[in-house]
Amino acid sequence: MDELIYDERGVEILRYVYDDRDTDVFESPKPYFHPIRTLDGDLVSAFRPHDHRWHKGLAMTVSDLSGQNFWGGGTYVREAAGYVDLPNTGTIRHDGFEGPGVQRLSWHTRDGEHWIDELREFRVTDVEDDSWALEFATTLRNVRGAGLVFGSPTTNGRPMAGYCGLFWRGPRSFEHGEVIAETGEGPDMMGRTSRWLAYVGRHDGVDRSSTLLFQAPVPVTWFVRTTPFAAVNPSIAFDEIVNLPPGESMRLGYRVVVCSGAWDRPRLVAYVKEHACSA
Repeated sequence: MDELIYDERGVEILRYVYDDRDTDVFESPKPYFHPIRTLDGDLVSAFRPHDHRWHKGLAMTVSDLSGQNFWGGGTYVREAAGYVDLPNTGTIRHDGFEGPGVQRLSWHTRDGEHWIDELREFRVTDVEDDSWALEFATTLRNVRGAGLVFGSPTTNGRPMAGYCGLFWRGPRSFEHGEVIAETGEGPDMMGRTSRWLAYVGRHDGVDRSSTLLFQAPVPVTWFVRTTPFAAVNPSIAFDEIVNLPPGESMRLGYRVVVCSGAWDRPRLVAYVKEHACSA
């Protein structure tokens, strides 16, 4: 296993596993960020939960890429009206670093076809008294030689399951957490658009809460759940497919802010005003 570890004030706040050779192909091997911790040391990410073994902290994933699954697990099939375990789980491979936090990756199908070259950039920034931010940006270039279609279970017929892209899975204790967004709040933010969305959860074992703030440079459509588990994803293709022609690139960028305590709307609004997402 190859990884990068980030420490602040004596706390390991972030670990980036960029090559995990032991991952089962059914889980769609890919790099991931886990564990993720606040500056107080509280864990705010989950790893291989029993219900979805392919959920790993915070990871860049695509649930349906021209019929291939770079998410892991079963694939939602419209004709079956459910998930089917298919031999279509792909792999996102680490190809090397070009500098600190600048990584080259390649996406390969189960059959070994090379479909995407990715240039990924990430860094820890804006470390303040009770928060820090992960800036994450990626450029996906279609090298398949044919068009690529980004989709999701929702584009394949399952309502309100449009997960596709950068995905965070929260700890078990974060179930029934609070969702606060630029344009609304609560679980009703599923499928709605906003430039930012925050998830507030409570910890077991300690009398503390933590907040995860997700920012995008433009309004995006959100996949968000508070039950049966905590999850947030600024979706690439929530309910509409996205086409990427051969040879062309898609650029995506986000900020994930890890905050100590339960931040309310006024504090979140003030933070966003001072810290724009320009990735």
